[in-house]
Amino acid sequence: MLPANCRYYPTCSEYAKWQFEFNAPHKALAASTLRILRCNQLFDGGIDYPVVTFTPPRHEALRELNGFSGKMKIIYWFVPKDEKRSQYYVIKDFDAINNSQT
Repeated sequence: MLPANCRYYPTCSEYAKWQFEFNAPHKALAASTLRILRCNQLFDGGIDYPVVTFTPPRHEALRELNGFSGKMKIIYWFVPKDEKRSQYYVIKDFDAINNSQT
């Protein structure tokens, strides 16, 4: 009944979903809880992508996948947060979702 008025992007529920997809449950629960606690008038809001620890696979490992045909459907992008490349922002590729629905 009310228009969307979330102060963060992605929304808290989407943020929690992404956290639980890519982090251990205890880390995801802590990050999601802190995000919900920040969702009030004391914080400005804005863009707040989830941060995950991720070790990218070797290029050879991608070729060894069973049934690899040369094309992959990309749903999420991992953008490095720091120069060490140990932590990444999770960003959803909405073009892939829109193309799969048509």
